[in-house]
Amino acid sequence: MTINHDPRPLLTLGFRIAGFVNLFGSLFVSVGFTNRMLTSLDPVVFSNFGFVCIMLWGMAYVAVSRSYHHVPYIVVVFAVEKLVYTIIWLLWISQFGHRLPSVFSDSRLTGTFYLTYGPTDFLFGVFFAAVAVRTLRQRNLR
Repeated sequence: MTINHDPRPLLTLGFRIAGFVNLFGSLFVSVGFTNRMLTSLDPVVFSNFGFVCIMLWGMAYVAVSRSYHHVPYIVVVFAVEKLVYTIIWLLWISQFGHRLPSVFSDSRLTGTFYLTYGPTDFLFGVFFAAVAVRTLRQRNLR
């Protein structure tokens, strides 16, 4: 029996934080899938189905949190997924960013979400990319 020891506890923690942000952050900001203002501002990305998919990504991050070093290409996929959400956010901000003051006045929660989800996804994307690069380099040294 092989014990799957955790090679880097801080990296494991990073995966878990990313997962919990997706899981619990989605439930919180969508107010249990009832925040209609949130979905009306971007009905394709943040529909109830979209939030379920975001939560599934979060579960995937947690699922590999102790074994990421065995699946570096999955971690690359995580980085690409975060890049996609960052690009979507940049496009949304460039087109609808002028509406944020009115969104904030109607719902601070929704306004805060739309202001911060892109930078948050960007940071997690950098984290996933750095972990993937480091893991792949270590593999190549063996």
